[in-house]
Amino acid sequence: MASQRSLQRFWEWGKKIICVGRNYADHAKELKNPVPTEPVLFLKPPSAYVREGSPVMMPYYCHNLHHEVELGVVIGKGGTAIPQVSAMEHVGGYALCLDMTARDIQDECKKKGLPWTLAKAFNTSCPVSDFVPKEKIVDPQNLRLWLKVNDKLRQEGNTGSMVFSVPYLISYISEIISLEEGDIILTGTPEGVAAVQEYDELHAGLEDIVSMKFKVERQTH
Repeated sequence: MASQRSLQRFWEWGKKIICVGRNYADHAKELKNPVPTEPVLFLKPPSAYVREGSPVMMPYYCHNLHHEVELGVVIGKGGTAIPQVSAMEHVGGYALCLDMTARDIQDECKKKGLPWTLAKAFNTSCPVSDFVPKEKIVDPQNLRLWLKVNDKLRQEGNTGSMVFSVPYLISYISEIISLEEGDIILTGTPEGVAAVQEYDELHAGLEDIVSMKFKVERQTH
């Protein structure tokens, strides 16, 4: 296991960003999707990470970029087929994340039965906050997430509304994809997702534990 100091900069060396779609029932419904009976998974590459001080870049091919605020679970101890009862022992800490989504491209991909990669995995599609040590969060299933765009509240929800809990997700994912130290699981977004425009400022928070701000810029082709 790496030192706590190195885990605090997991975005520099972590190998995987594993995302869970439709893990809040109200969000599934707002996009007219059924509430899943098992987790919906997709991946982002580590090149999707972006830190405060750098902009979120709207891809040149996207005309409807959406924000999705999420609790990220940082893996501190790897494993395969991790039992739910011991899943939290594998958590090293947490982070606030945004799953930036090219919604117009995702809609096209869904219609054609194609993967979501162009909609979800582009550079800067995963803004990430500072690392939050595990000890700072007593119950990951009782946290307020919020996001403002230009100081107007767009998203607000509680992690207690997740369809699948953090221990369930760790166990389920690790049966299929072995988890490694430094990986992060994005646990889904509450309702209220909406479009952002060039020059918008996003301000997101996890309770009063951590927050982050990002400006939106447009990629030139």
